[in-house]
Amino acid sequence: MDKSGERVREMFRQIAPRYDAMNHLLSLNIDKWWRRKAVQTLKIEGDAPILDLCCGTGDLAIAIADAAGPDIQVVGSDFCHAMLEIARDKEAARVRDTAGGSGRQTIPFLEADSMALPFDDNAFQCVTVAFGLRNIADTDQGLSEMARVCQPGGQVLVLEFSQPTLPVLKQTYSFYFRHVLPRIGQWMARNDKSAYEYLPESVGKFPCGEALAGRMRDIGLLHVTFRPLTLGVATIYVGEKPGRTTTHAEQAAQREDEALVST
Repeated sequence: MDKSGERVREMFRQIAPRYDAMNHLLSLNIDKWWRRKAVQTLKIEGDAPILDLCCGTGDLAIAIADAAGPDIQVVGSDFCHAMLEIARDKEAARVRDTAGGSGRQTIPFLEADSMALPFDDNAFQCVTVAFGLRNIADTDQGLSEMARVCQPGGQVLVLEFSQPTLPVLKQTYSFYFRHVLPRIGQWMARNDKSAYEYLPESVGKFPCGEALAGRMRDIGLLHVTFRPLTLGVATIYVGEKPGRTTTHAEQAAQREDEALVST
């Protein structure tokens, strides 16, 4: 599968104008609920900024900023200029609609390579990515960069498609994902990079569940847990960057969480 930067960037450039409409249609709007669950999973403390990389058209970054409050700066980054332009338009519309954007800080959307982020070490209290990690050419490098720019004790959160394990659902989902979604998506998005054939192929070849959690542990994250959503169609993964001393109560709670995940 071709995950080269040029191919993926051009693919998203071509589908950018219809990207949001297609996501909502093909997921039956469940993608909005998945993002809400991701935001609820974040432990936002103090006033350190938050980074959402591979931010696309900005939906997760905007949801985080709305939840974080006025003192926390949220930053979005992506390497596709066309997607960022849509994110900036959304943020500008929000500012206009709220009489100057009162209530929270405006999100800067920056063009950046997720394998070489232009941010200092330990700069963000949380670093997130939604449905973008599998598009990074080197998954481990992308995770390593997320951990590098995260503060000690901060969260690295991944929201990504996964593969259901229930037998009937697995077969139904696989048929829809591999045969129905590509035809509808390609007809509506009209691009020459087969974006909606790339989607099921990229999901099928990407690690999920314990396999991705293990990759997160391998790059040094601690207390890694994952939570399947919608019977495993998507999954939220969370890890903590080492460095913060945890209390005995926190350690006990974490052991209980990990025991629940493993059962």
